[in-house]
Amino acid sequence: MNDTTASRLKMTRRGFLGTSAAAAAAATFGQPAAFAAEEIKFWDMVWGTGAGYTAAAKELVGGYQPAGDNLGVRYQSVPWANWYQTFTSAAASRTTPAVSSGAAFLPFYFIEKGVIAPADDLIASIDKAGTNDFLPGVLEAMKTDLGYAAMPWSMDLRVVWVRKSLLEKAGVEAPTDWQSFIKVGEALKKIDVVGLGLAGGSTTTDGQHTVSALLINNGGGLFAKDGTLDCVNDRNIETLDFLNELVRKGIIDPYAASYTSDNVTRDWLSGRIGMGFGQTGLDKNFPTEQQSDLAVISPIKSPRGDTGTVYYINPLMMFKTTASQASSEAFLGWYLDNMKVFWEKGVATDVPVRKSIADLPILKQNANLQKSIAEWQPIGKTIGAQAPHPFGALNAVDGGGAGAAFIQQIIEGKTGSKQILETLQAALEKIVK
Repeated sequence: MNDTTASRLKMTRRGFLGTSAAAAAAATFGQPAAFAAEEIKFWDMVWGTGAGYTAAAKELVGGYQPAGDNLGVRYQSVPWANWYQTFTSAAASRTTPAVSSGAAFLPFYFIEKGVIAPADDLIASIDKAGTNDFLPGVLEAMKTDLGYAAMPWSMDLRVVWVRKSLLEKAGVEAPTDWQSFIKVGEALKKIDVVGLGLAGGSTTTDGQHTVSALLINNGGGLFAKDGTLDCVNDRNIETLDFLNELVRKGIIDPYAASYTSDNVTRDWLSGRIGMGFGQTGLDKNFPTEQQSDLAVISPIKSPRGDTGTVYYINPLMMFKTTASQASSEAFLGWYLDNMKVFWEKGVATDVPVRKSIADLPILKQNANLQKSIAEWQPIGKTIGAQAPHPFGALNAVDGGGAGAAFIQQIIEGKTGSKQILETLQAALEKIVK
């Protein structure tokens, strides 16, 4: 692996919490930052291809020219390390920025706490200008009883990827359902290749995303339709039984229990992983000569023929701590109109949520992305699954420690499915009020 390749692997979306240096950096964000009076702060997470994305974002924001009395903007890159603590601490000390990207459910938590400035006025101005071209259902997913919690900018959709050369070497075709997934996994195991690559360490939510995708795939999830916790149900037990079989047959790497996102990405790159859930831009993290070996397959069917996966709508939030709400809205509207550069430069790994971006020629030529949008996006749900809309408590589920312990129990393969789910339910009941 060369230095350029290694640098691309340092940080993919939500492969966070990891290094002590990043954690130390995150600790500083709760302190008031010195910035010019004529500027507002924009916090931006490390998305997509990591350093490549951040460089493109910094350049984009650097080109912003405020009109009239609106203030300029100062860009600040924020690592995913300890993101939950970073934002909640900043909110408690009233040191949040004017505008920020962040984890999918942060805005719902923050609007309930009264620290978010709703995006209703910005949406009204976009409607008036005739530039509201968000894909169906995406903008609506931001709406709450208190107003629009944020503006969507991309969608982190989880799809199944395969390494074509490894399946060919194992003499198998891509799976179409859970049973054939096991058969393909067994064939890959015979050539010393992992059949379901994931990272279950406490520094990442990669494994949680995979298990959430499979729970939804089987018509289950962690919440009931009324928004109450419902971890211990028959569909979820059946899903964990399936995962337990993968563990018993060595299709899931036992070392995955302590894997970071970097570990699993390197295993993809080295050819040690043949299948797994990943972002729609997973191939962007690979050298050009290897990208054609990765393919998104059609959604796999669970035992009853169900399909489904998990997605996260990445938000752009406006906080009430801004020096000028008008400046926040002016900048955010401009940013939404100009963010296509991330896909044009190939540094975004998520699905765009605006039609004008999805229709860019460079994206139309991307067969894997088009397959993801056509076949996987329509069957996606949030980790709230059966609940009618996102809510603030999902933020603690998404960023808390209960999920990591849940995944590690599954990978260790020592505990029954129902007991694992009961442990998860008890842990989540303490944080979901």
